[in-house]
Amino acid sequence: MEDYHKPDQQTLQALKDTANRLRISSIKATTAAGSGHPTSCCSAAEIMSVLFFHTMRYKVQDPRNASNDRFVLSKGHAAPILYSVWAEAGFLQETELLNLRKIDSVLEGHPVPKQAFTDVATGSLGQGLGAACGMAYTGKFFDRASYRVYCLLGDGELSEGSVWEAMAFAGFYKLDNLVAIFDVNRLGQSDPAPLQHHVEIYQKRCEAFGWHAIIVDGHSVEELCKAFGQAKHQPTAIIAKTFKGKGISGVEDKESWHGKPLPKNMAEQVIQEIDDKIQNKKKLSPALPEEDAPVVNIRNIKMPSPPTYKVGEKWATRKAYGVALAKLGHANDRVIALDGDTKNSTFSELFKKEHPSRYIECYIAEQNMVSIAVGCATRDRTVAFASTFATFFTRAFDQIRMAAISDSNINLCGSHCGVSIGEDGPSQMGLEDLCMFRAVPNATVFYPSDAVATEKAVEIAANTKGICFIRTSRPENPVIYSNNEDFHIGQAKVILKSKDDQVTVIGAGVTLHEALAAAEHLRKEKIFIRVIDPFTIKPLDKKTILENAKATKGRIITVEDHYHEGGIGEAVCAAVVGEPGITVHRLAVCQVPRSGKSAELLKMFGIDKDAIVQAVKSAVSKSRNAE
Repeated sequence: MEDYHKPDQQTLQALKDTANRLRISSIKATTAAGSGHPTSCCSAAEIMSVLFFHTMRYKVQDPRNASNDRFVLSKGHAAPILYSVWAEAGFLQETELLNLRKIDSVLEGHPVPKQAFTDVATGSLGQGLGAACGMAYTGKFFDRASYRVYCLLGDGELSEGSVWEAMAFAGFYKLDNLVAIFDVNRLGQSDPAPLQHHVEIYQKRCEAFGWHAIIVDGHSVEELCKAFGQAKHQPTAIIAKTFKGKGISGVEDKESWHGKPLPKNMAEQVIQEIDDKIQNKKKLSPALPEEDAPVVNIRNIKMPSPPTYKVGEKWATRKAYGVALAKLGHANDRVIALDGDTKNSTFSELFKKEHPSRYIECYIAEQNMVSIAVGCATRDRTVAFASTFATFFTRAFDQIRMAAISDSNINLCGSHCGVSIGEDGPSQMGLEDLCMFRAVPNATVFYPSDAVATEKAVEIAANTKGICFIRTSRPENPVIYSNNEDFHIGQAKVILKSKDDQVTVIGAGVTLHEALAAAEHLRKEKIFIRVIDPFTIKPLDKKTILENAKATKGRIITVEDHYHEGGIGEAVCAAVVGEPGITVHRLAVCQVPRSGKSAELLKMFGIDKDAIVQAVKSAVSKSRNAE
């Protein structure tokens, strides 16, 4: 409180006038669009006015300046008021607001990073605060800069568990550079929010999570100025009691107006009423930031030395991931690692051991871990690698989906894939992860089959835009590549080849090694197969697969430690569809598995050496019979 100086009456009136101009702009934009959420904008008008024109420090014409304060609109449907703020500040043309939601406008229905002032896409509710936590953690512990992070949430999204994962994270790490504002406007989309205006309950919840919580009248610019002026050694939650549709007569605090623009005649009347309250047209200018964020370079990160593995040595790719990440950490001090309390299984603990200040323990909150990684990676401040069991990323799929919409550059490593993990059983087995990550736009899906390939995948991922997923395995398998082997995205490796090959077998991870064992067995019976390691499942090396399939009479067998749906087999089928004379036989896990030893499970589900041998013999005999 010692830093708080009450603004003079002129400033307070200017902030009220700004809030009303933001209301008018939001109504105009949504009415012109014929869709949108004007009532959700109007409840937040004073909050946005005070934040952007009194509290925050930023350069208007350089919205992504590293030293600017950050803002995340978690209630993304209130996008028109965010756009109105940037028009009021002078970054956008006022006339552009009337193009809201049009196909040729940058002003989409919810915020997206093609807008220079938007760091993360929002609109899938409950995710903004996690990203804001990542930004605040980066500001406090990596940048050690003075910028602050503000996140505006709607009261409806406070039912999302991911919000409280983020609240717990910020409270635990005492992110005193983070401010969350709850716009408690009482009404959700189809019903009132569960707590309606019981702001004292929100306050108790926030305090229980380690936050300093202040209740304010969200339409009083003076109370807001005072609340934002309070600095504590913990994150701050401003619980603003507001009214949905504030300032719109006949609509304010009324149900059934969510996501509905005002009809033109009604809008004109309401705009006139609000305009009559404005006393001064003079616009406020925000304060400039203290330029203390360090210059950061995360381009072209190279491993300090080549891999040091010996061919034939047995290594689990999950452990090779930890070794590689720790090594990469020496190449650039902006490489960071996150984990969800599985670091001694994913081996991210090796990174923590060598770079303790750059490791973020996210505990068992995978949705929040992905959001933290997204926040840390904004404005190219860090290269983030987040790891957990592959199967636990399924619960964070919405965060991963939104990370792709955010054009985020994050790297995710999923260990313990498939039935090969053994005794732990199906709840721990990643069997849907390839399907999930293949569906993510612009994602790169790495599936390294030995320690050398894993190290290369880590290095390549650090320099690759978009979402990167690295799939690692629990069993130890022999190193098959020399340390100077070159790897590229979308380039498969032909591991085994002869002029007498009759079938092309494609496997990855443990099944590649099963394929090599099958080849050894078949060779004794004078049956030769070609073995391909795809390295990346997305993008898949269609050219190499087709060339080799054609050289083996069009016969392909895929074998994978994954369900049939969306895995390697389907990726290969999609690559060869329409090609004459090509047949694909797919071996994959065909039902919910169970506990057992790794070898027993590979056998039970028909993806081991013996199953490959049988499939090859069947393909060859079918062909002979046909002849």
